[in-house]
Amino acid sequence: MAADESMLLPHDAGSVLLPIARAAIAAELGRDSGAATDAAWLRESGACFITLMQQDRLRGCIGTLRAHRALVEDVRQNAIAAAFRDPRFTPLTAIELEAISVEVSVLSPMAPLAFMSERDALDQLRPGVDGLAFEYGRHASTFLPQVWEMFADPAEFMAHLKYKAGLPPDFWDGEVRLYRYSVTKWRDTDNGG
Repeated sequence: MAADESMLLPHDAGSVLLPIARAAIAAELGRDSGAATDAAWLRESGACFITLMQQDRLRGCIGTLRAHRALVEDVRQNAIAAAFRDPRFTPLTAIELEAISVEVSVLSPMAPLAFMSERDALDQLRPGVDGLAFEYGRHASTFLPQVWEMFADPAEFMAHLKYKAGLPPDFWDGEVRLYRYSVTKWRDTDNGG
């Protein structure tokens, strides 16, 4: 599957995935909250990111770049991790549960980007469309396509991606590997956002 193709999802996938994510978080907080998980497509392997927002500010974001388990399980585990194990934030509290909005982003498979230089790589990026994974040795980071809203210029996007990986923004080396992907996303806008 090419990077701009998403996992084949039904038209109502968001109305299934968002309650699963929210129910997983609620269950961790000791609240009984069920969600339908019987659709066959949920058992297919998939990768997702769960982003939590509170008053239009990031409150947690954890995900999986490569599909390695059933999509339903990936959504559950990443929702729990975003709420309680994102090292940038304190664990979510029960009081905050109703104040957050949940976003589920299902990723397409990652496709390696072939390039001769950083400029060549930047010229190939599609702002607003491409998610990008950066790898260099033990340094790795990713930005979902939504991050283009903050860094619309490809050079700025890349500089922040390198910084996120623990490297200087002007770093470049011939051993850098880049992978692009796209997402299909849904946001539960009834809460916090």
